[in-house]
Amino acid sequence: MSESSDATTAKIDTATLRTALEEVLSLYFGAPRAIEELRRCPAWYRSSFALEELEVKLDDGLTLHLLFKDVGLQGLSEVGKLGKPAFLHDPLREIETYRQILVSHLPDAALCYGAVADAESGRYWLFLEKVRGVKLPEVGLDTWKRAARWLAAMHTRFARQPNLRDLAAASHSIRYDGDLYRLWPRRAQAFLRQMEPAVPAQALERFDRLVGGYDQVIERLLSLPVTLIHGELYGDNVLIREAADPLRVCPVDWEMTALGPGLLDLAALIAGDWTEEEKRAMALAYHDELVPNNGWAPDVEEFLFALDCCRLHIAVQWLGWSKRERSAPHGRHHWLAEALRVGERVLRTA
Repeated sequence: MSESSDATTAKIDTATLRTALEEVLSLYFGAPRAIEELRRCPAWYRSSFALEELEVKLDDGLTLHLLFKDVGLQGLSEVGKLGKPAFLHDPLREIETYRQILVSHLPDAALCYGAVADAESGRYWLFLEKVRGVKLPEVGLDTWKRAARWLAAMHTRFARQPNLRDLAAASHSIRYDGDLYRLWPRRAQAFLRQMEPAVPAQALERFDRLVGGYDQVIERLLSLPVTLIHGELYGDNVLIREAADPLRVCPVDWEMTALGPGLLDLAALIAGDWTEEEKRAMALAYHDELVPNNGWAPDVEEFLFALDCCRLHIAVQWLGWSKRERSAPHGRHHWLAEALRVGERVLRTA
């Protein structure tokens, strides 16, 4: 998840970094490479993990612009350590997602030059292309709809992969199953109770009723087609290069890669401060792209109901994410309002 981070790679000395990067780049290029010049600075893009921008001049004159990400526990910010459930952290997940899946199956993803994964030293370092582009929130609704169509095509492509489950296992992907779905409403109830009286008693009662009917939601979620999902596809985690032809859509921060319904990614994508009409427009752009790509093709009403179930789950998950109010984008009160609004609509329709 993107956030203002106090994580830093400054404690990693340049000589150590240079040695590791030379080994990584030698493997990438298939021949020994020496670094003549290495420049480091904090990345403009913020994450819960430590990030740096690197300018690397090699001995053959080639200059590379990279992102260096420390995805180990030592690279996790204090905010991230306090806010992210410990059972979800796996330092190999993003590394292996790039190495096992994205490199071969998602051309728009950032190039992965390699990684260091050393349990003994606790080093889990990822070296990626510094993608030229802007964050999705900096562009207009038409581009968001194009991103939604791109997302539908991505989900369809992965759903058709015959070895998808093997790829997901090799990349340490999270698996959305009944146990995981049932975990979040219980956590959310407990955390909301701890917030009294900041959360009105009436809202707590409405949420308790929602949880009482949540098995219906889980049943619908488990019936949806499974694909590889990003897991946190909020606008801040998507870089866009509009000048590219076709449009380049580049999700970043694959820390929560999972096997699950593609609509969970769509629910995250439209979760910002849009009107319901704008959210519907993005959702229908996704839906319209499914059929040309031979993807899952329910009618519009069935599709929008399934999306509402995913929107509800996203809200409930954030409510159960952490005891800390600021651990979720927009804050807990935003997600409580979303859960109550969408959840009561879902349970009326179910």
